[in-house]
Amino acid sequence: MRGLLDRQTAASRGSARGPATVPENQPPNRLTKLRTRLSHGMLGFDAWLNDGLYNGGRSFGEAYGRFAERIQRRFRVRGVRRVVLDLASEGVTLGLAGAVVMLTLAQSAFNQTSENWLKAPDLAVTFLDRYGTEVGRRGIKHDDSLRIDEFPDILVKALISTEDRRFYEHWGIDPIGTLRAVTVNARGGGHVQGGSSLTQQLAKNLFLSNERSLERKVNEAFLALWLECHLTKNEILKLYLDRAYMGGGTFGAAAAADYYFGKNLKDITLPEAAMLAGLFKAPTKYAPHVNLPAARARAADVLHNMVEAGYLTEGQIQSALRNPATPVTRSRDISADYYLDWAFNEIKKLVDEGKLKKERVLVVKTPLDLAIQKRADQAVENVLRQFGDAFDVEQAALVTMDPDGAVRAMVGGADYGQSQFNRATDALRQPGSSFKPYVYAAALATGQWRPESRVVDRPVCIGNWCPANYGRSFAGTVPLWVAVAKSINTIPVQFSIAMGKQLGETHDARAAKLGRAKIIELAHKMGITSNLVDSVSLPIGSAEVTVLDQAAGYSVFANGGRRAKPYAATEIRTGAGEVIYRHDTSEAPPEQLLSTRVVADMNYMLNKVVDEGTGRKAAVEGVRTAGKSGTTNAYRDAWFVGYTGNLVTAVWYGNDDHSSTKNLTGGSLPAITFHEVMAPAHQGIEIKPMPGFDSDKAGARTAQGPAPATPPPGAPAGALSRRSFEVLGGLGHLFRSVESPAPGRAAFNTVGGQVGVP
Repeated sequence: MRGLLDRQTAASRGSARGPATVPENQPPNRLTKLRTRLSHGMLGFDAWLNDGLYNGGRSFGEAYGRFAERIQRRFRVRGVRRVVLDLASEGVTLGLAGAVVMLTLAQSAFNQTSENWLKAPDLAVTFLDRYGTEVGRRGIKHDDSLRIDEFPDILVKALISTEDRRFYEHWGIDPIGTLRAVTVNARGGGHVQGGSSLTQQLAKNLFLSNERSLERKVNEAFLALWLECHLTKNEILKLYLDRAYMGGGTFGAAAAADYYFGKNLKDITLPEAAMLAGLFKAPTKYAPHVNLPAARARAADVLHNMVEAGYLTEGQIQSALRNPATPVTRSRDISADYYLDWAFNEIKKLVDEGKLKKERVLVVKTPLDLAIQKRADQAVENVLRQFGDAFDVEQAALVTMDPDGAVRAMVGGADYGQSQFNRATDALRQPGSSFKPYVYAAALATGQWRPESRVVDRPVCIGNWCPANYGRSFAGTVPLWVAVAKSINTIPVQFSIAMGKQLGETHDARAAKLGRAKIIELAHKMGITSNLVDSVSLPIGSAEVTVLDQAAGYSVFANGGRRAKPYAATEIRTGAGEVIYRHDTSEAPPEQLLSTRVVADMNYMLNKVVDEGTGRKAAVEGVRTAGKSGTTNAYRDAWFVGYTGNLVTAVWYGNDDHSSTKNLTGGSLPAITFHEVMAPAHQGIEIKPMPGFDSDKAGARTAQGPAPATPPPGAPAGALSRRSFEVLGGLGHLFRSVESPAPGRAAFNTVGGQVGVP
């Protein structure tokens, strides 16, 4: 047994030592040794490299330290010189950082310029109204025939002494003049003196608008520097005298001299020069044909400024003070300046598109109706004067057009002389509920709803956002036309979700996004040109639009469903009388966007808004009227957009700084202004029927949109027909607790039990 164990142990030891030969899968011993040597060599090289880099870095650091110590000993600065050196170093650092910031800010301003910036306005356009009467000019009507040395010396001195006394000394921006203006205004407790140089004012006139914003002031400053680098002082002065607005629809001193005094600019007297120079600050306020006492008082200030500047003595101005200038007799002409500015831009677009050949002198016949324009100007002026303080509102905008897009009148602000910024075409404002018709048109186009369809006003949420109605209550089940007339907020949001679910999406938030995409697409087709930001609140009017776009969008309902692009030229001729453009033949036929059934249904519901809903103050007696009011959060914007078979008018009220008004709603001042413009515009003309209605039967729709006597399919058992709701609505009017609510207050309507926006 012991021997057997010894043999097994010996066998196991031999197995552990392995066989005498190398297995086939093991490399030879020579290759193994080579690999080992290479590995050791690489490790050695790595150690040598690391040691060399470390020692080299340490040696360099020691050498640099010795060098720095030697330099410090040689150039060591102490005391006051050290403080000055540190301040200079910090100044250079901050200066470089400031230069980078300034160059970044300057990019926006310099993008306004181009190689041919001075030649850009060489287009000369004479505008005629719809009846062929000349109403104004734009373009090169700056009277370049006068050289700067031919301008009356007294006018130049009056201008410089009043507007920019250091004009020939500064470099476009006058810090001393700005500081003086700030001091004077602080002492006077208001805006007594302006701080902008003549160059800055010219930069604004050439490149910018009158919009009051920090961005505009920054761009104005950089452009003033740019002008000083490209023009001489006399060239800047001449451009300013040629292109500044002087009131009464005139641009430039030469045109103003002819308009106010009926004489050539070179023949004006000292009192007349002083009165003209006084117009540059506020041309409408100091226009002599508008307010002669104010114009003469301003001229007296100019004369005293000339004495302070050293151009005249007290004795020299006494005669002018005793015998002030007397303008020629002129009635207060109708102002269509906002319209003409927009029309001029539209003509320039036609030139850029190559539709007017290469002609530069043009005579343009526009759709402008001076009677409507005058009424629009007066309506806005009267409403702001009477109610502006009560509602804390300062600005308004209005556009009236034919249903085919021909713009009849335009008001771009409260006062063109104070601000040439066109709020009708360039200001983006939230439309509020006046955006809802685009939502309802998109919903009706799916074929799932009609005006009589029953909808449920109930709480609805998309994520954490839950819209509420104006009265913070819900009406329950109502016909769709009641939801439109009473401006219920939850229904458009529900429609956005339902339209998305029609496309196969089941999740509410994702379905709402798909539905909003359809709404945005239709709104753009109907005439909204601004970028509509897709947000959950878009169906109730959170995206921004312009007044002109709103008028164009509602024109689709007024003309039977066709696209109505606003236009300013019905016919364009060359200076020689050759017709080179006609809108009816030069433009493509309008696209049909909505079916006649959808148009008829929309017109029926929007007519109910005026007859029984939030737009009752807009009703035009004897003329079927449709439209929609709109009021945004915090009462920042108030709208009414409406139409008849003849005309479309969009009205907006608000403030330039987006501040809140005092409870101003779309059903108050905007609706009143709409009525004040549209009522006289429909007198003495043939009243066209609104699409979807018979011309001679009030309340009867045509075959495109019949009113069924029974509830629509899917209505619950026992549901009332639309006619029954109309009857109950009439009874509800008898028991209305407040017949005509005060502006800004809600009116409780017993039908539906909800508070509507007046």
